[in-house]
Amino acid sequence: MRDSRPQLLDILFDDASSTEQSPLRIVQQRAAALLKLNRAVKGLLPAPMQPWCRVGNYRQGVLVLEIANASWMMRLRYEQPALLSALRAQILPSLSSIDIRINPSLMAKMENASQIAIKNKAIASESMPVRHLSAQSAEELRGLASRSPEKLRKALERLAELAGEGAKTTSRNK
Repeated sequence: MRDSRPQLLDILFDDASSTEQSPLRIVQQRAAALLKLNRAVKGLLPAPMQPWCRVGNYRQGVLVLEIANASWMMRLRYEQPALLSALRAQILPSLSSIDIRINPSLMAKMENASQIAIKNKAIASESMPVRHLSAQSAEELRGLASRSPEKLRKALERLAELAGEGAKTTSRNK
């Protein structure tokens, strides 16, 4: 009878005999190699381009790069000769060419990440305490305004009018 209990993935990878490799092991090694290549390519790209580009595949001497949209693709085409020579010198001497393909899902992932960041920022700003101006502070401001020049007096009076209200926008034309 088979042992049908859950097993660790490490055990599944190590079950292959030393002379023959399991298909799962081959897939794992290929994925690890592509991740390493992806880190190397991103290290060679300009910083603004890094989140919009990734390695899609490497086969028969051709490196397939995925890019978010056509504008980033044009920018990458300008970097392509330098990237090709750097990769040949450092990592892949057998690299013959770089194929660039547009993958819109990269754009969607980056938009989702930016929307999440905006939402988190909005939540953080909502949790900040609202400032209030007390009636006593408003009276002090009015007293100071009575002894101040015209321009400063108007500004202090507008500020004193905010007593008891939350932080609202006011008109500057008063």
